[in-house]
Parts: sequence; structure tokens; C-alpha cells
Amino acid sequence: MAAADDAQLLERLLAGEQKAYKELVSTYQSAMRAVAYAIVGNRHADEVVQDAWLSVVRNLAGFQGRSSLKTWLLTITANAAKGRYKQNRREVLLDDLPAPHGTVGDERFSSTDGHWLVAPFAWHEDTPEALLTESELRDCLEHTLLSLSELQSSVLLLRERQGLELEEICNLLGLTLSNVRVLLHRARLKVFATVEHFEETGQC
Repeated sequence: MAAADDAQLLERLLAGEQKAYKELVSTYQSAMRAVAYAIVGNRHADEVVQDAWLSVVRNLAGFQGRSSLKTWLLTITANAAKGRYKQNRREVLLDDLPAPHGTVGDERFSSTDGHWLVAPFAWHEDTPEALLTESELRDCLEHTLLSLSELQSSVLLLRERQGLELEEICNLLGLTLSNVRVLLHRARLKVFATVEHFEETGQC
């Protein structure tokens, strides 16, 4: 959301417009939950997001626009999670959960942009985007996401679905840049392995 859109939405929120609140929740709820999930896990993520929304409503009038509305919301969420559970920063676990089909090797991808060097041999659509229209593959990918560790899943969602920069993710989750890069890399490898397995076998 652009700064101008932020300002317009904030104006509507401060005027008490209910539709604006609904827009705010629908736009940012999933990103807030991804942050909460990374810090406290699935069991308490929804509670943390509820706490964060209460804090947002109480402090909305004090938002000064030094950061984007999204960054402000996600920072409140991270603080709510850290404050509630007093958890220390977590680093990558070497024994993270295995994906259903393991991972594919680093040598399969470009070191510059992360794209396939050689596409899966049974690729039967023109683009990966076309493949994602297949409900079976979507189900496989969702299954893979659920198999990732909490931190891997959250970092992947914050980067790929929410478009956050790596530095923003570091700040929100209290992780080092190298740690975030490792988490994102491992998560991507597992997702790529799922795509390749689906293309080769037509199954999850």
C-alpha cells in the first residue's frame, strides 16, 4: 500500500469508518499472523494478533507516519508476541522438520536470482504461474508449507506473499540477516522440491 493510500486509509479510520477497519484487517491480517506465528508458534498466534489489534485501535490516533502503516502494524504484532511470551531470539534449528520430498540441491538454481538453471523435465505448462492454477499443486504446496518449521514458513510468507525486505523481517523477528537468508533458502528448496516431484509424478 502506497504512502498516499496509507494516509487516506488512516483518515477514514480516525473518522470511525467501519468499512475502513474491515479493509485494514483484510489487508494486513495474514502478514500479522505470519509474524506472530514465527515468534510464538501456531498455538498462540491468534491470541497475539488479537492483542495486537487491540493495541492498534488504542494507538491509532498516535500513528505519526514515520514508517508505513504495514510496518507499524507488524512491529506492534512483533512487540505483542515478544512482550507476552518473553521469548529470546530464536536461531535456525539444524534439525528442522523434513519436507515431504526433502529438498533439491543448490546446484539446480542460479546463485544470482534463485531461478531454475534446468527446469523440471516434465514441466507441462508454459510457466510456473500457469501451474499454480492447478488445485492439486496448490494443495501440495500448502502441505509443504505446513511441514516447514515455524520460522521457515513465516520468513517465506513474509518475503514472498507480503513482499517484505529481508532487513524488515530481521527487525520484526529478532533474527540476524544471515539467519533469515538461511531460513528463506531452505524453505524455497523444499517448495521447489515439491514442484519438481509433482511434475515428475503428478502426485504430492
